[in-house]
Amino acid sequence: MRIFDTDVQKLKYDILREVARYAYEDRLLDGLTEIPKIIAPGPKPTMRCCIYKERAIVSERLKLAMGGDKDNPNTIEVIGIACDECPVSTYQVTDACRGCLAHRCAAACPRGAISFDEHQKAHIDPDKCIECGRCAEACQYSAISNHKRPCEKACKVKAITEGENHVAHIDPDKCIECGACVYQCPFGAISEKSYILDAIRILRESENGKNYKVYAVVAPSISSQFRYAKLGQVITALKRLGFYNVVEAALGADMVAWSEAQELAEKGFLTSSCCPAFVSYIHKQFPKLVDKISHNLSPMAAIAKYLKESEPGSKVIFIGPCTAKKGEAQKDSVKPWVDCVMTFQELQALIDSRDFEVSELEESHLDNASYFGRVFARSGGVSDAVQEALKEQGIDFTVKPAVCDGIEQCRMALLKASRGALPENFIEGMACIGGCIGGAGCLTHGAKDKSEVDKYGMEAFEKTISDAIKVL
Repeated sequence: MRIFDTDVQKLKYDILREVARYAYEDRLLDGLTEIPKIIAPGPKPTMRCCIYKERAIVSERLKLAMGGDKDNPNTIEVIGIACDECPVSTYQVTDACRGCLAHRCAAACPRGAISFDEHQKAHIDPDKCIECGRCAEACQYSAISNHKRPCEKACKVKAITEGENHVAHIDPDKCIECGACVYQCPFGAISEKSYILDAIRILRESENGKNYKVYAVVAPSISSQFRYAKLGQVITALKRLGFYNVVEAALGADMVAWSEAQELAEKGFLTSSCCPAFVSYIHKQFPKLVDKISHNLSPMAAIAKYLKESEPGSKVIFIGPCTAKKGEAQKDSVKPWVDCVMTFQELQALIDSRDFEVSELEESHLDNASYFGRVFARSGGVSDAVQEALKEQGIDFTVKPAVCDGIEQCRMALLKASRGALPENFIEGMACIGGCIGGAGCLTHGAKDKSEVDKYGMEAFEKTISDAIKVL
């Protein structure tokens, strides 16, 4: 069964798996030279122009798998040597140009970049073009297209531009670490840093007499990921890796929904705090609305805080679909509670480095959250949970949610809110399309995710938020 959507994901997984394997065998220094030869063995290249370039790129991927550039605080990095096959982003006239006489494209161009040949066919001077797109909008034949790079198309916050030697450049002042560019780059030239070695160190030290417990906090979107096995078998696999126990981040979502409902009723207007990319977007693009962000921690941090306060000295590793969570874990308000963040892709690599088959394991039970906490994973779930929390607490407040599915919808809602023109009183912001189930760190972005998350929610033993959190 195919686990990943793309071969780029598979390539990244192969490297992560080998890094994990070498780390467990205490041979990681050998791996710095051996792993590139394992992934790109030669003598004939299979991915690039020559085997030497393939190995050079794998070596750069290896660095990211081991934590990346320590001087670069951004979670997302560009592998420059791998970013060389995309055309330069520019507007071009296609064969659909009919050589009309109206010349609306030229009239719309503010820089006089459009000229015509003897057949009245339009031509764009790239030295004059400022890529405003007005010519494309004016053409009645849609004959002018914008050949934008996939990473630039994917980045809705305009953090990616063309740098030196046509290599993609990420502006850290705009980047919200959502990972959309990571998933969309056809050459895997953009990737997030991995902290899989930190996870291995924490687990191994726990086993070697450090006498602390390691908790795995799993995002509810896990329900739609490991389709080759049952969820209970994945939980058993986590325990076999050395985790003392597996806890649902959905329980943290229940905690957040309960408190967020109170905060919303008290303040009258609020934006959610569960998506770190959305929160980062507000800080970077709408600073005047920062005070409107819920003061609650995210579900990841909320449950991690509870675990560490209940079990002093314990360690918490979060596992989910989100690359932005890696950045969130570095914040001063979160760092004391979350020791490491891994994606589902990294978890798959970690499991396979230990050479056991998940689908052959017995099942373990995972049930410590409500339906409403579990559906945080999909767009609209936060709003549903907040409405339920208001109802269960008997708070007389009518929530009018603006459910924002993707960062573009977030931008529109925030623009209206900044101008006092938003009729809703609660903005649920999800940077990824579909919600967390669309995160860049997913194994698969299958179309059935939303229904699977709802099904997973319906299977929860605790049917109300109050039932879920009363044991805390």
